[in-house]
Amino acid sequence: MTVRVDRSFELSAPPERVWDFIADPANRARSISVVDEYTVTDNAGRHVTWHVELPIPLVRRTVSVETEDVTRKPPEYVKFVGDSSVLHVTGEHEIVETETGSRLENHFVVDGKLPGVEQFFKHNLDDELENLRYELERDLQTTQ
Repeated sequence: MTVRVDRSFELSAPPERVWDFIADPANRARSISVVDEYTVTDNAGRHVTWHVELPIPLVRRTVSVETEDVTRKPPEYVKFVGDSSVLHVTGEHEIVETETGSRLENHFVVDGKLPGVEQFFKHNLDDELENLRYELERDLQTTQ
């Protein structure tokens, strides 16, 4: 089963400032509650390993998800893919300039490879995007 979530948030910050946050894969990893830790594996910051703890019966260990930013178009778009033994994820973030700042459009697709993975993300992916919004807004407030 494939889980898809599309969600947008309005922000009172210019696109370049939103880009500073969203283009950093460490910021994205930190925002996801099931990412226990992460490791940036290249100098450009395009490859990151997420160490994910999924609360499902068939996964009793931390799972390494190898992620890569496959497309970057500063300051408006980043697409990443991630793959592991239990899931494949694709995430896209598009930043659109608005009259009052920016809109961040988020598109996520998770394909579970084990029973329970897709159910977990079906119930929690929207909350994970809310975590991203919260961390982004917090970052904007502390660096303005």
